[in-house]
Amino acid sequence: MAGHSKFKNIMHRKGRQDAVRSKLFSKLSREITVAAKTGLPDPNMNPRLRLAVANAKAESMSKDVIDRAIKKAIGGDAETYEEIRYEGFGPGGVGVIVEVLTDNRNRAAANVRSIFTKNGGNLGETGSVSFMWDRVGQIVYSADAGSEDKVMEAAIEAGADDVESDEEGHTVYTAFESLSEVAQALEASLGAAKSTAIAWKPKVRTPLSGDAVSTLLKLLDSLEDDDDVQNVYSNEDISAEELEKLAS
Repeated sequence: MAGHSKFKNIMHRKGRQDAVRSKLFSKLSREITVAAKTGLPDPNMNPRLRLAVANAKAESMSKDVIDRAIKKAIGGDAETYEEIRYEGFGPGGVGVIVEVLTDNRNRAAANVRSIFTKNGGNLGETGSVSFMWDRVGQIVYSADAGSEDKVMEAAIEAGADDVESDEEGHTVYTAFESLSEVAQALEASLGAAKSTAIAWKPKVRTPLSGDAVSTLLKLLDSLEDDDDVQNVYSNEDISAEELEKLAS
């Protein structure tokens, strides 16, 4: 469940989504269980659970699997998960934020640190990167939701703050306090979103080129592959030429 990034487009073109689908379902189920455990087990009364269920449905998770994840929390037999944020720098000084949901803090910390070290990065202190980002609501639509103009118009009508569009789709940003209202308004005009979440949006981006591009991709891939990692955000700025080199 990576943060919106051009690297996501590369991963899609390489067919990587098929390889990680099972892991994605596991992370979505974990988020549903934690959301249900920390609030009411009713999506209508629990905004976090409502988002988690919506995101699971967007990935075609069955109702039975979703219900089992909620019942796991109700039954009291769910593991106790801790939410932790790690921050660091990847190749070329690219900022990286890693959100973890783990039942073993020591294991998670060791794994995240090791992944950074092995892939040309270094883990920093809390706050070393996040000050360069905004906490926002993020609503992602696939390209077939409409043209860039159509989505932009719908976003403006819904009260969103910004829209980023590319060949893979559209990402709508809003104040995180307004996420639920904006998401509902967009659904009325564009249909169900691919994902809806509280996310990190970089205020500035770091230019990256050459070998550092592929090294950063390995770092982000490795982080996403870790079982404890829920979300990864990075602020790289890579030219179209560099992306084409990597995709070829």
